[in-house]
Amino acid sequence: MKSIRYTSSILLGMILLGCTTNQNQLAVDAYETSANGNKLTKIRTIENATDPVSIVIRPEETFQTITGFGGAFTESSAYLLNQLSPENRNQILDAYFGNEGARYSLTRTHINSCDFSLTNYSYAPIEGDTELENFSIDEDREDIIPMIKAAMAISSEGFKIIASPWTAPPWMKDNNAWKGGKLLPEYYDTWALFFSKYLNAYKEEGIDIWAITVENEPHGNGENWESMHYTPEEMNVFIKNHLGPKLRKDGHQVNILGYDQNKGRELTEWVEVMLGDKEVVDYLYGTAVHWYTGTVDWFPESLNYTHELAPEKHIIHTEACVDAEVPHWKEDEWYWRKEATDWGYDWAPEEDKPDHPKYVPVYRYARDIVGSLNSWVEGWVDWNMVLDTQGGPNWANNWCVAPVIVDPENDEVYFTPIYYIMSHFSKFIRPGAVRIGFEVEDEELMVTAAQNADGSVIVILLNMTENAKSVELKLEDNSTAIIVSPQALQTIVIPA
Repeated sequence: MKSIRYTSSILLGMILLGCTTNQNQLAVDAYETSANGNKLTKIRTIENATDPVSIVIRPEETFQTITGFGGAFTESSAYLLNQLSPENRNQILDAYFGNEGARYSLTRTHINSCDFSLTNYSYAPIEGDTELENFSIDEDREDIIPMIKAAMAISSEGFKIIASPWTAPPWMKDNNAWKGGKLLPEYYDTWALFFSKYLNAYKEEGIDIWAITVENEPHGNGENWESMHYTPEEMNVFIKNHLGPKLRKDGHQVNILGYDQNKGRELTEWVEVMLGDKEVVDYLYGTAVHWYTGTVDWFPESLNYTHELAPEKHIIHTEACVDAEVPHWKEDEWYWRKEATDWGYDWAPEEDKPDHPKYVPVYRYARDIVGSLNSWVEGWVDWNMVLDTQGGPNWANNWCVAPVIVDPENDEVYFTPIYYIMSHFSKFIRPGAVRIGFEVEDEELMVTAAQNADGSVIVILLNMTENAKSVELKLEDNSTAIIVSPQALQTIVIPA
């Protein structure tokens, strides 16, 4: 199978065309998001293709099973939903979880506070409470829990939740602070108990947590907001001697994901240690990754290496966003322009600056998802579902962009192009789908394909060029010709 390189976060538009080969006509539905204004628009125009590029779908070649796609329940997002009218709140939740919406199937939330919280808080604030007798999730009852429950009521197929801590309570750490520092060894058992109590508390609310990550970004974040540092060796000790045994003893069926930071060389260094320890591997479901190493590359070498080290384990992408930017309000064109910068554009070490050029936001999403899928990633989770026009609220002033932006003061909602890009994947590639093989002649097209459990085949095409692409799509003895619009992301649905 020929390997191709992807570079976008856009939903490609497609115009179905009459096929000029001797094969049978392949019946398909096609949906496009494009710079010319299509937003998950169903395309039905039929014409004749000229000199099409051949794409052959090979369902007999199978790879990983897909867990799902989605975004994060943060206190910031939940708080903003509560500031909107009931109509707009329901509109957003239905757009993410309803049958006619994105149908999110994999989500994430934070344990204790994070930068996208209104303040710093912990479920165990009382120093010295090693048995956690005063543990309480009351901080989540006003915003996060109601948002999750509302989404559960809307989602007909349900969704999985990953929960991640940014830090233990400061009193458990060697610097007694929210930012930075390490978990003191004498509190390893208490911190493991903390996870168990969290899982029980959420279960009592009717919310099952599917997976936990041991620590969000164990390298830290420059100590700009909540964080707690581990080396891979330290995380191994915590998992195999404390967290894993405690969760098993208490009867939790939750999955444990290690690492939970960026791809690239740092991922390679971590998984060599974590996946090289058989005692740790016994407790691990797999590895969690983020995308902040760069704005163009999805670092397939490190993802493929992670898979090769432990093929039976899983890789889940747990966080991504347009960071270091204030949202552009109702300006779709900006999301298609090469103007966005990330944290590394200004602050990365000089040797890493080439990984952080300006980028097109929709391309960054689309190419990372396509490239990650083609490199053994099984699930892909965005960051905040909803932010305001400033890119918050965020107590650390760490402004970012979300697929949906709201103006609570005027009760207005803006679905950015990123929302439609995410929907191209989450709406059509369902949990339990299996990634399948393909061959493509044109390296300017990024392609991925999957077969759902119902037998339908989903093909996603990304065209980041300024020119339309004629494509002949072939599946077994059937084919159809299509046009992929310039600057577009396209989802093709081949019914079973």
